[in-house]
Amino acid sequence: MLKKRTNIRMSGLGGQGAVTAAHVMAMAANRDGKFSISNPFFGAEKRMAPAESYCRIGEERIYDRGELVYPDVIMIFHAQVITMQKSYTAPFYSGIKKDGVVIINSACDLLTDDDRAFFEDLNVRVYTFDATHIAMEIGGTELSTNMAMLGAVSGITKTVTLEGLDLALGERFGKKYVASGGTASLDEAIKKKYAKKEQLLKKNMDTIRKSYEIASVWAENGKVAVVA
Repeated sequence: MLKKRTNIRMSGLGGQGAVTAAHVMAMAANRDGKFSISNPFFGAEKRMAPAESYCRIGEERIYDRGELVYPDVIMIFHAQVITMQKSYTAPFYSGIKKDGVVIINSACDLLTDDDRAFFEDLNVRVYTFDATHIAMEIGGTELSTNMAMLGAVSGITKTVTLEGLDLALGERFGKKYVASGGTASLDEAIKKKYAKKEQLLKKNMDTIRKSYEIASVWAENGKVAVVA
C-alpha cells in the first residue's frame, strides 16, 4: 500500500530506459490522483554508461528533487550495476530503508551471503526476475525491459495502478514529448520497432500487465528471490 511518500531509485545503464521508466511512473501517479516528481541523474548520455533516475510519489505535494539517498524501493535494470558496480551508488543497496523492496532484472541470483544478511537485518524483500526475457517475449524487443520493470514494481508495491500506467504511456508515446538528446533518441528507436503507434502502446502495456500479474502473485504469497 502507498505510504505518505514512496521514494524509488532506479539504477541501470544508458539505453535501458530507466529515465523514461521514472517519468512514466510519475505520470501514472498523477493520473491516479497522487503527487509525484521524477528526475534523472547521469553523466555522459551514452549506451552502457551508469544512469540513475528517481521517482517520488506521495499523497501530499512534493517539493524536493535531486539525488534520492534513502529509497523505499530500489530497481536494478542491469546485472552490471551489481557485478561491476556500474552505478553512482555503491553498494547498489546503499540507503535502502527498513522494510524496503529491491527488484533486480537478472536471469540468475546475483546476491552474496553478505547481501542477504544485510537485507534480512532490515527486513528488505528482494525480487529477482528476468525482465528482459518478458520484454522480448511480450514486447518483442529488449527495449521494453523498462516496461517489464514498471509492471513488477507496480505489482509488488501497488504504488500506481495499471489504469494510471496505461494513461501515462499514451501521453508519453502517443503525443509529442520533449526529452533530452539521449532519451529522445531512445524514444525514436522504440517507435521504429513497431509499425504503428497503437502497436507500440499495446505491446508496452501488455508487457507491463504480464509483469504486474507475476509480481502481484509474488507479493501476495510473500515470495522473494524468485527467478522467472
